[in-house]
Amino acid sequence: MAVNPPPHRIALLGATGFVGSAVLRELAARPVRLRAVSRRPAAIPADGRAEIDVHTADLTEPGAMAAAVAGADVIVLATLYSAATSTWRIEDGDTAAERVNVGLARDLVHTLAERTGGPPPKVVFTGAASQVGPTGKQVLDGTEEDHPAGEYDRQKLAAERHLLHADGRGVLRAASLRLPTVFGYNPHSTARDRGIVSAMARRALAGDPITMWHDGTVRRDLLYIDDLARAVVAAIDHTDALAGRHWLLGTGQGQPLGPVFEQVAGLVAERTGKPPVPVVSVEPPAHAEAGDFTSVTIDASAFHTVTGWQPRTPLHQALRRTVTYLADEAEREQGSSKSTGSGGPA
Repeated sequence: MAVNPPPHRIALLGATGFVGSAVLRELAARPVRLRAVSRRPAAIPADGRAEIDVHTADLTEPGAMAAAVAGADVIVLATLYSAATSTWRIEDGDTAAERVNVGLARDLVHTLAERTGGPPPKVVFTGAASQVGPTGKQVLDGTEEDHPAGEYDRQKLAAERHLLHADGRGVLRAASLRLPTVFGYNPHSTARDRGIVSAMARRALAGDPITMWHDGTVRRDLLYIDDLARAVVAAIDHTDALAGRHWLLGTGQGQPLGPVFEQVAGLVAERTGKPPVPVVSVEPPAHAEAGDFTSVTIDASAFHTVTGWQPRTPLHQALRRTVTYLADEAEREQGSSKSTGSGGPA
């Protein structure tokens, strides 16, 4: 008589973040034991099959990492420094960001190195395709040498290298997923998307022009958040085959941002009944980086070959879901403001 293997014991670190919350929703539909770890309590998806333990902790505190991953045979490291309110950019020498983006990877390696007995735990890390730095190539496939230019990319690469070095020492089995431009919302989203697509949708809903720092021909590989969450789960299922290296995720299509923003403006106009806001080019700010003007398309065929994963949400559908969510959110906030406001003098 066949005996079913015990369910995975998964620790999801960063469970309330933009990526982590989407992975939480995806894992909740599975018969697994899941510890959702974050600074604030994670929202538990309704009608899930998973046994979910909500674990609140500041992982930068002494001993917090060991408690968070105790007993887990799979760890998803989806944490991200989030002191900034509207962007993932990091200033050079930002030690607080380094403590989260790199320090937590070091802590995880140290914690798992002290385990005794049993197979090495599996770790799936969410990195960034931009870690590679300038390459001169418009299509990336993961074979490029890494020369990161910005502090964020340097920190993500350092964290990845800590994990892959530990994999080489047999401490753990690690696979790094390098993410492209991830965006979007679905009706069950619980975390804020601070990326460029949602930011421009918010501008359009406010009646403001959509602005670009270029002429609109710069291309981005835009991956919808639900497709990313499925990729992370696919990596959990295939960690043994993926371990020891990084893998690029993407759609294989570089979308010129000008037409993407025109679509966003049109979808907002459908919702509001007002004319579409203009999409205009503006002078880039002083903090703009070379990567902001570089076109990127991702060839994720290597990851697809191993896992079978591929994105399945058409761009227009993903944009429509995102605009719908943000429009509903704006209406809820407006209604809440009206209901709690106080009357002034007549």
